[in-house]
Amino acid sequence: MDRDAPPADGRRRIARTDVVLADPRLAEAAGRIGRGVVKAAVVAAQRRARAGEIPPDTVADTAVAALPPTASGLRPVINATGVLLHTNLGRAPLSDAARDAVAVASGTTDVELDLETGRRARRGRSALAALLERVPRAEAAHVVNNGAAALVLAATALATGREIVISRGEMVEIGDGFRIPDLLAATGARLREVGTTNRTSPDDYAAAIGDGTGFILKVHPSNFRMTGFTRGADVAELAGLGVPVVADIGSGLLAPEPLLPDEPDAASMLKAGAHLVTASGDKLLGGPQCGIVLGEEALVRRLARHPLARALRVGKMTLAALEATLRGPRTPTDEALHTDPDALRERAGRLAARLRDAGLDARAVESESAVGGGGAPGVVLPSAAVSLPEPYAHRLRHAAPAVMGRVEDGRCLLDLRSVPPHQDDALTETVLRSVP
Repeated sequence: MDRDAPPADGRRRIARTDVVLADPRLAEAAGRIGRGVVKAAVVAAQRRARAGEIPPDTVADTAVAALPPTASGLRPVINATGVLLHTNLGRAPLSDAARDAVAVASGTTDVELDLETGRRARRGRSALAALLERVPRAEAAHVVNNGAAALVLAATALATGREIVISRGEMVEIGDGFRIPDLLAATGARLREVGTTNRTSPDDYAAAIGDGTGFILKVHPSNFRMTGFTRGADVAELAGLGVPVVADIGSGLLAPEPLLPDEPDAASMLKAGAHLVTASGDKLLGGPQCGIVLGEEALVRRLARHPLARALRVGKMTLAALEATLRGPRTPTDEALHTDPDALRERAGRLAARLRDAGLDARAVESESAVGGGGAPGVVLPSAAVSLPEPYAHRLRHAAPAVMGRVEDGRCLLDLRSVPPHQDDALTETVLRSVP
């Protein structure tokens, strides 16, 4: 006989599934997040009761406590890593304005309808207008589902069966094993590599241009820095060579950012003579995941009318979030980037004091944050963090809401530059609930 198993009469006290599901709390949740999700929580609680882990009369309470906030498997996470654009956490968090816009767009909307005439209208027209308002140098704009898709669409529409001239020093890997050369070759374009890893001149590009050239590609090496004996040709030096110049800036800056002087931006690239600029919407722009194309009207039209554009187009909720990001208030990303380090130190001191008052080994410490998302490599943002014993890193990842910090020198650091101030109370309460 299994000594750990509850007695037979205890197992008989475990209510049937249909009885537990009739609990008003679970019945309400079934209508909100789905009966299947709720039933799974009930069955798991019953299994724990049969194993003797919980009393039989707490099955309903245990199931209620285990219910997810939504029917999705995604869990909310407080980003305390200090990385502002953490790819594994979905990069840029949306502003309240963008979230409200997504909620409206989740119903039926006029995404492709002119309510004045009752006829079909251009998809995403107001989001595209917002992009052109923010980047007046662009004659036209187009939006696809991510930054890589924007580059793929440009290569497919302008260079299938032709050559893309690119510096060897810009044949980069953009993350998770995706490499620019492989991405471009998959479109049917041929790559014409010029220069060397560390030095490429305008003459190298000029010598490679011929009747089969589709365009010159300038790729910003956003996730690494090359120093020393280096040379690169900038867009202004290439704009007059007689073929289109496509600048993939990656990070999503639409205008210069004084804190990140080495990060390229769309306005500056177009001013320098780029014919097309491609970028990501969920990085420094602070919007939803999408790919942005800006530039000459004739070229943008070629991309937008290409058959592949249909497969890469974005949905109404992305368009709504993008427009609200462009026209709305400052984004959480912009606020985090520009937060005063003294304000971060004050917050860290206050939170650490609250935790110490509760008996925890908590300290306010100096910290260093990063932009992340493949942007601004080497740029260090002074920050402040709450330092806890290392085991809290594991405990907090399994809390509700989950908290993602980082471990340095045997301590769990909760870096506050990536935590909006309005989450301070939730962060503190989650730490307190994680005390063993």
